[in-house]
Amino acid sequence: MTQAKRLNNIGAAVLVCVTLVVFAGCGYSTRSGIASAYKSIYIPQFENKIDITRESDAASRYKLYKPLLEADITKALINRFLFDGNLRPVKSENSDLTLKGELVEFRREALRYSSGDIVEEYRLVLVVNISLVSSAEKKLVWEEKNFAGETTYFATGVNAKSEGTALNDAVTDLCRRIIERTVEQW
Repeated sequence: MTQAKRLNNIGAAVLVCVTLVVFAGCGYSTRSGIASAYKSIYIPQFENKIDITRESDAASRYKLYKPLLEADITKALINRFLFDGNLRPVKSENSDLTLKGELVEFRREALRYSSGDIVEEYRLVLVVNISLVSSAEKKLVWEEKNFAGETTYFATGVNAKSEGTALNDAVTDLCRRIIERTVEQW
């Protein structure tokens, strides 16, 4: 066998190997990581477990209470599942999965002050306890305590936004994280 023919065969073998590697990929998929047996999810109303009667201390003095915030979270979460499309939210408990949640904390933390001790920037944090249960087997799929969504916002200046707008951003962040935890299952 001539040198040129041998190099030609080696080149063809390398080309085939490279092609196989390129088409095989690295195993990444855009499909949901949740089992294909699950098609629907039931999301009952989140419960508001924020204890406003508890004595305040240094760690909890900035906790807040907003009426019906748990309803806003539930509604936004259902809408986010509809947008995501991996699991179809249903109204009945005859679903494949049930996602239960409770709002346990709503905090506003000061991040930046101006020279006159006026707060310029805040962080809003929503903390929930959530669990995902397989409806048929009544088996816990996963559970997360102190699962948080947050946002920061400026209260003054050119980039200022209202606390209500920032709260919507925090709810959106919380819902996005819950969807990722539910669907992607990293």
